Amino acid sequence: MDLERVEDAATTADPREGLRTVVALHRLADRLEDLHVARARALGMSWADIAVELQVTRQTVHKKHSRPRGPRRWSTDADL
Repeated sequence: MDLERVEDAATTADPREGLRTVVALHRLADRLEDLHVARARALGMSWADIAVELQVTRQTVHKKHSRPRGPRRWSTDADL
């Protein structure tokens, strides 16, 4: 999806479409976070270093990313 369609969906007057857009953006952000945390770990970054970059605590990032969360995580049901 191109950026113009995302902007249109995000500013729609239809609350259902707007809420679906919010869900899709949350899922995209989660996927990007998973990807970049995994890359950071593979390159030797500590949980503390990653936490600083994500502006959360070390405990938060470790709890969220220290083990796989299963296939549900990659569902595309609400993607735009």
